[in-house]
Amino acid sequence: MVTRRTVLGVLASAMVPATVKAADREREPEFLADRLRATSLPPLVQRLPKHPRIINMKEIGRVPGQYGGTVRTIIGSGKDIRFMTIYGYARLVGYDEHLVLRPDVLESFESENDTVFTFRIREGHRWSDGSPLTADDFSYWWNDVLLNADLTPGGGALELRIDGKLPKFEVIDPLTVRYSWEAPNPDFLPTLAAPQALVIVGPSAYLKKFHKDYQDKFRLQALMKENRVKKWADLHIKMARQYRPENPELPVLDPWVNTTTSPAEQFVFDRNPFFHRVDENGRQLPYIDRFILNVSSSSIIPAKAGAGESDLQATGVDFTDYTFLKDAEKRYPVKVDLWKMIRGSRVAIVPNLNYVDDGWRNLFRDVRFRRALSLGTDRHEINMAVFYGLGTPSADTVLPESPLYKPEYAKAWIEHNPDKANALLDELGMQNRNDDGVRLLPDGRPAEITIESPGESTLDTDVLELVTDHWRKLGLALYTRTSQRDIFRSRAQGGRIMMSIWYGIANGVATPDMNPGQLAPTMDDQYQWPVWGRHYLSLGQNGEAPDLPAAVELLALQHQWRKSAHMQERTEIWHKMLSIFTDQVFSIGLVNGTLQPIMRSSRLQNVPEKGLYGFDPTCYLGIYMPDTFWLKEG
Repeated sequence: MVTRRTVLGVLASAMVPATVKAADREREPEFLADRLRATSLPPLVQRLPKHPRIINMKEIGRVPGQYGGTVRTIIGSGKDIRFMTIYGYARLVGYDEHLVLRPDVLESFESENDTVFTFRIREGHRWSDGSPLTADDFSYWWNDVLLNADLTPGGGALELRIDGKLPKFEVIDPLTVRYSWEAPNPDFLPTLAAPQALVIVGPSAYLKKFHKDYQDKFRLQALMKENRVKKWADLHIKMARQYRPENPELPVLDPWVNTTTSPAEQFVFDRNPFFHRVDENGRQLPYIDRFILNVSSSSIIPAKAGAGESDLQATGVDFTDYTFLKDAEKRYPVKVDLWKMIRGSRVAIVPNLNYVDDGWRNLFRDVRFRRALSLGTDRHEINMAVFYGLGTPSADTVLPESPLYKPEYAKAWIEHNPDKANALLDELGMQNRNDDGVRLLPDGRPAEITIESPGESTLDTDVLELVTDHWRKLGLALYTRTSQRDIFRSRAQGGRIMMSIWYGIANGVATPDMNPGQLAPTMDDQYQWPVWGRHYLSLGQNGEAPDLPAAVELLALQHQWRKSAHMQERTEIWHKMLSIFTDQVFSIGLVNGTLQPIMRSSRLQNVPEKGLYGFDPTCYLGIYMPDTFWLKEG
């Protein structure tokens, strides 16, 4: 049986013309003229795959563009050069704007019951240094990286292991590879399309220089000394890192290639002359020649962007900056649009069910307490005061844009009903109060709650001021504490934070094909159960196994999803998990459907006025293909 993904993969490949006219292939970017004249770069017809990916601009609501220009953006640290990998969004398979998986780097893919995956590589496809992309690059990564105990001591990512077993890997021919599991692996394709994609291929001709099985021992020692590492495995990992492209010599498949060695205050990314996409006129993408990323303090990114120092700014700015950025339109040739954030809640309050204090932990694990907190919160006031009424009061759940959306999930325990909240608190044995009107816990301590935040957004502060007033009417005293993100994460993961103010679920536009792990204790940065999440991540070696029945059930359902090969079954599992997650109020969602400002130069074309904004699966700007953006002369 062939799954729906087979049809999508094959049809998406078949929908584009088999070849591009040779005359159109001769249209060269002026940016490459010097290299072409010096014959250090082959002509376009030799740089493109035999069957490039053709992006029909009119079909996706864009306008065919022109080559040229530089786009400036601002990042908060050198680590944020990873945004170029996310924005560029070149993946073996990737999501389109409708969140349907399509072949991208691959010419086609087939999936049989999500157990056998066959990938066809584009003939003539090349890495950014001109070396060919073939099955050898997949084979090298499988045999010499993933199966090498020094480079991959854990035995491969969780997404590659079903029931603890890795798949069978085969090279069918120089352009075809296959991965086969004994049981379904529905995670495989989505993780290849993720912002931080599962890596299963690398430029073998380049990377072999840093591998002990291929490099001369003395030369390898010299390279280790040159790069200040003590182990050959650390050298290989450093030189092969794709997600954060700090090595300018590493060949990539992205639309733009880093040319700057880290550390630096400015990073320059130039167009990849071997990029595999073209428009319907045969013009090679990207249209834009160069991206310049200027490093600045995160706190002043909005000010710099509003002062005309950025041509495209999505990260580093927030809804609280919208008025200021919009005002910049009067002074500079910029435009500010608002995209819809895909988080299940823009801000959520998260009680820590793994908190170290026995008394509070038992209280947090009682669903009546979590429901009382939710019912005692006035979301309408938060939406009007903080989000100008532009958001939607909601539980922490999927958005209407998701095919999994149901109104009952969004409305679960969000009614502002202080009377019912107070009744629930009385049921819990908290009916007694001290002289200040603060309720007492069953053990006699005052109900004083500290909510912690990384302090990165004034929006969090504004929300907490309102929630403090709401909960005071319930007899609960609320205090806030801020700390740096690394300290905040460490404290949360160690169970030393009572509650945190954080984001809601990351993917509010999920489809049944996407892993529902965000609803179960599967990660150590899920602050309602970080210790349980660490247990899952470490395969039981660290942390603690969940012992709360609802959390145990969520984890069991997530395991069932991973073993399912049928859309209907996956859909049913998702709905069961969404129902449990919202009814149990594991995360107290407040408002979703909030807006994210996207600021761009008024010369920058093809940037959608409206879009879905988030990390996974939309990759910030990624699914809207910034390689199709172009600069109008002006």
